Amino acid sequence: MGRAEERRARQRGGHRAAPPSSSSSPAAGVEGGGRAAARKAAKGKGGGKSGPAGKPRKSGIRRLFTWKKVLGTFFGLCLLGIGSFIVLYIMVPVPEGNAAAQAAELQSNVYKFSDGRTVLARSGKVNREIVDLSKVPKDVQHTFVAAENKTFYSDSGIDLKGTARGLYNTLRGRGAQGGSTITQQYVKNYYLSQEQTVTRKLKEMVISLKVDRQKSKDYILAGYINSSYYGRNAYGIQAAAQAYYRVDADQLSVEQGAYLAALLQAPSQYDWAVASKTGKKLVKNRWNYVLDNMVEEDWLDKADRDTMEFDPPKEPKAAAGLEGQKGYLVDLANTQVEDQLMKQQGISRSQAEAQVVGKGWTITLNIDKKKQAELEQSVKAQLTSKLDPKKRKVDKNVQAGAVSVDPKTGEIVALYGGVDYFKHFRSNATRTDYQPASTFKPVILAAALEDDAVTQSDKPITTDTIYDGTSKRPVEGSDIAFGPENEDDRDYGDVTVQTAMNKSINSVFAQLGVDVGMDKVLEMGEKLGMDTGDLKPVPALTLGTMGASPLQMAGVYATLDNHGKQVTPSIVKSAEHATSKVEMPDPIGEEVLSPETADTVTSVLTGVVDDGTASDSVARNPERDGQQVAGKTGTSDDNKSAWFTGYTPDLVTSVGLFGEDQKTSAQVKMYGAGGEERVNGGGFPAQIWAAYTFGVSAKNSKFDLDTDQGAAVKPTKSPTATQPPPSQTQTSEPPKEEPTSEPPPSQTATSEPPSEPPTTSAPPPTAPSTSPPITPPTGDGTPEDPLDPDDQL
Repeated sequence: MGRAEERRARQRGGHRAAPPSSSSSPAAGVEGGGRAAARKAAKGKGGGKSGPAGKPRKSGIRRLFTWKKVLGTFFGLCLLGIGSFIVLYIMVPVPEGNAAAQAAELQSNVYKFSDGRTVLARSGKVNREIVDLSKVPKDVQHTFVAAENKTFYSDSGIDLKGTARGLYNTLRGRGAQGGSTITQQYVKNYYLSQEQTVTRKLKEMVISLKVDRQKSKDYILAGYINSSYYGRNAYGIQAAAQAYYRVDADQLSVEQGAYLAALLQAPSQYDWAVASKTGKKLVKNRWNYVLDNMVEEDWLDKADRDTMEFDPPKEPKAAAGLEGQKGYLVDLANTQVEDQLMKQQGISRSQAEAQVVGKGWTITLNIDKKKQAELEQSVKAQLTSKLDPKKRKVDKNVQAGAVSVDPKTGEIVALYGGVDYFKHFRSNATRTDYQPASTFKPVILAAALEDDAVTQSDKPITTDTIYDGTSKRPVEGSDIAFGPENEDDRDYGDVTVQTAMNKSINSVFAQLGVDVGMDKVLEMGEKLGMDTGDLKPVPALTLGTMGASPLQMAGVYATLDNHGKQVTPSIVKSAEHATSKVEMPDPIGEEVLSPETADTVTSVLTGVVDDGTASDSVARNPERDGQQVAGKTGTSDDNKSAWFTGYTPDLVTSVGLFGEDQKTSAQVKMYGAGGEERVNGGGFPAQIWAAYTFGVSAKNSKFDLDTDQGAAVKPTKSPTATQPPPSQTQTSEPPKEEPTSEPPPSQTATSEPPSEPPTTSAPPPTAPSTSPPITPPTGDGTPEDPLDPDDQL
């Protein structure tokens, strides 16, 4: 075969013709035949396709994505991006500062009652006095750089990695994730809005580059510290210095400057006057971080750093229009609006605060003017008028908080945050650092009923299931040993779950929680609105040793009252601005437990009122006008808190009393407060609840329950507790409820005197004990601080 024929054969995809051979030996023939066979085999595998010179032909995808094309595309995109950025850089000018940042006085917010007409408060008047950077001590300037952007003096005004991350998160809807330089934050505060969009991010980057080229670093730093929001209605370092330390900016110390710099990350959370234990820990950590960075950058001598101590700020100044309860209502309203802005715009808490405070909002609250006045009056009549710090020192340490919610709408119709916003800045209605104690027991029961749980002997748990009510009885089925003491170390013998709820028997609910599974109990708490997600599932939590607020507990019980549909209490009806409106979420959510379970728990809780620890204050209250009531008392560790959370068909209210040292804010005992030997949930809290509820709730209201269990359908019979042996003689304080009938035969009955003259016939009282009293007993037998609520956050 000639060369031409051989070339044509290759082009046709045929096998290569054998070259002319000068030898016709058999060996050559065999070799040629072997090669031909190999080529045929290769042809069979490759489908008979080959390229020039015998190479396999490339597939369509390989021909499309050659390395030359990929590299060319990459460089093309890079050039396109560079070109686009150049165009963007040329087209985007440095704008004039926005009006809000330039204004010396910003517009007040207006807050209205639920009727939409009556003004509750006006607040948010913000004074921002701009000071020259030369008036701010150099070391104080460095605190802000150390806190936010250590490379400020050397960078080009932007953080490429942080900006790229921010763009990526914005595209994915994850919101603000940090990474901005001081220049970028200044540009955002002074020239742009806080919205989280790709367009705004790109503008921020371009303007930051231009500002960094056109302005000095001192000019940018001065703009940053003069336009930032510090909380307490303070914009700028001069206003912040006055608001927190009562000094001008030029008198700030390094320690004070470090606090103000740390504050910018979360002004409300880090404000020392209202911060929780966790908030104080976080801001001190950041304060240390700022000073350590200053040492690292050689802006502060290490020896000086080691001698520095945290300088707590002063209490906030009283502002006209926020006295009494108004400040508490306004703060919660602002927080809930900020929460929505954070969700809708993907911004941080500090950015949301800056958008709300003093920006001309009209915010209509769900607060009912009549109910609010009634709640305030009830606290005064039933508690504060009875406290006399001059006569009893403990009385000055008693704090009250309450939240009232419409279970059908989720609206917060009344709230009590403390004696006065400018005497006690932290709202007792929303604080979560005190134990809810036995008001947590309904959550355990709800978990048991919803999960169809069984006892250790595999018997279904119902309201009639029998448990051993012996005090200090060790729980069975737990790897963690636990045997809680009942109130006053009383033994009850065999009792039903209903009776255990009525009498708040700790030993029964400890075992019930273990039977259900503490992980499921905590899961139920989370569903109902408590913050239990990070808690460890240990038996001690059956005593309500986590932290909770009246706001949270009102939401839990409102969900029960609403037949299992989740209620997230809301104080804001509407929030409108001249240029925008915030859509508030529906307080009524999805069904988180079955109506039958919710109604059964409600049925059980009517027994607590009619035949349990709240019977004197609520069931036999002369102001009660036919309302059916469900509720639960709670008295926590060493009498540091006392609760009553209860509801009628149309209103849920949670009342908490907290022992707080007036000077140090530490948790303290309330023994002897108000002239009472011990502050119980069935005392002041239940009395406040009754005075308020029976004054505003519908008369003769009845629950519509879908259940065949519990006291509402099966009236309960009260057992009488067995007194402890002489070696454990308790104080002569009797139980707060009067037995309504004889106990079942299986229960040992001993006579006990009622706590006060009964309204109905009662067994004859026994002689009071002559034994000397021992140390005041714990409320519900809750152990001494088994879990620090703030450590669980």
